[in-house]
Amino acid sequence: MDTASFQFVAFGLAVALVSNFSSKRTWRSVVLLLASLIFLSLLAHNPIVLLPLAGFLLLGYLGMMLLERGLSRSMVWSVLAVILVYVWLKKYSFLPESTFLHSPYFTLGLSYIFFRVLQLLIESADRGQKRHIGLGAYLLYTLNFTTLVSGPIQRYDEFARDQFADVPVPLGSRIIWLQLERIIRGFFKVNVLAMLFDTVHVDALAQMSQPLPKSLMLFAAFKLSLVYPLFLYTNFSGYIDIVIALARLMRVRLPENFDRPFSAASVIDFWNRWHMTLSNWIKIYVYNPLLVALMRRITSVKLEPFLGVFCFFVTFFLIGVWHGRTSEFVIFGVLTGGGISLNKLWQLQLAKWMGRKRYKVLAGKPVYIAFGRGLNFVWFSFTLFWFWGSWQQIGAAIGGISVASWLGIWLAAWLFATAVLALWEALRSLLLSLKTAEGPVLTSRYAQVVYASVLGLTAFVMTILLNQPAPGIVYRSF
Repeated sequence: MDTASFQFVAFGLAVALVSNFSSKRTWRSVVLLLASLIFLSLLAHNPIVLLPLAGFLLLGYLGMMLLERGLSRSMVWSVLAVILVYVWLKKYSFLPESTFLHSPYFTLGLSYIFFRVLQLLIESADRGQKRHIGLGAYLLYTLNFTTLVSGPIQRYDEFARDQFADVPVPLGSRIIWLQLERIIRGFFKVNVLAMLFDTVHVDALAQMSQPLPKSLMLFAAFKLSLVYPLFLYTNFSGYIDIVIALARLMRVRLPENFDRPFSAASVIDFWNRWHMTLSNWIKIYVYNPLLVALMRRITSVKLEPFLGVFCFFVTFFLIGVWHGRTSEFVIFGVLTGGGISLNKLWQLQLAKWMGRKRYKVLAGKPVYIAFGRGLNFVWFSFTLFWFWGSWQQIGAAIGGISVASWLGIWLAAWLFATAVLALWEALRSLLLSLKTAEGPVLTSRYAQVVYASVLGLTAFVMTILLNQPAPGIVYRSF
């Protein structure tokens, strides 16, 4: 059962329906736990392959129990043990292959479970947070089928607030319709838009390794430089739309994971809008503690801004490495951390040279924003070469044309992205400016009904006609 298929949506809607048979929190918890276990069994097929995952969960729970009993010295060891076992189970390439388990086992969703377990361990060590989390609550939180495979990364307090509330979160007809519309929108993103973008990307990559005329090679390189971010966004955000809507129908509010990321005018702003739950988690549990620790040891006022730059690099380097276990993701981490660090240095130096007020005026100018938006898009696309490709694929793509040609391609991509994204922002603003007494026409109930109907019919017809599965959710592999 794929995570954006008709079967998955039908399964989630059935669980939501059964969950609402009673408003009692015990009922809702039992339904969610059973649904999560059924979902796991449908993905894993053989219960034996789940044993390493069960061991990882047990390790995290035992560490949390030790910390709840006041053994605060065990926090470091518990966190280290969870990290090491996670790295071992994911088979990171820097570990000796002889140490790995060679029998098949299930790791789908382990990266997201890893974040939840770490968060529980860190907060259990905080003596100011006196709470007991039972085994049932622990399994509900870590194995919640709506967030198991690809997030979003929800903190325990947010989950418990809704799941264990005596009075469940309200669910009226208006909210139900909005969630069904969101499911249709997400399904359309994954099964239509993402599939089309993936086709363009695969074709462009294949053309780069063929002896084609130079004009066709340059056009293929141009497509390769632009299309993957669009595929990744529609693929991942579409899945997130589906699971957020399903969880809301079960009266659990999941955090948003995207906020129009390609509207960002800088790399820093982009990571405040893209995969937001991941960015927020690692800022809270890596960036902030690291910055505080460095500032306590290095008291120079002149160096203080550069400490933040260094912490930005470390934080987003780890985000890159988290995405994969091979050397390609090390480069992805370096480029991601390097991009956000250079962006921060640029802001600091420009504010120093121009003065804060003049820099603020410059940063608010539409032309500056437009070119920054385009530059952010092409930088993200460039870093993603080490996200989607192996060294062999990257070498074949880059080696197809000269370095000078690639520089021209990236410059053209920057200008193209700048123009297209500026046009999109202007068009969006224009459409939202068309209003009635009830608000923008674009967000009216009538417009949403038409919008959802068209998207749903298109997705259904495309799926039936093509008779082939859409590309899998990319973030399943992490």
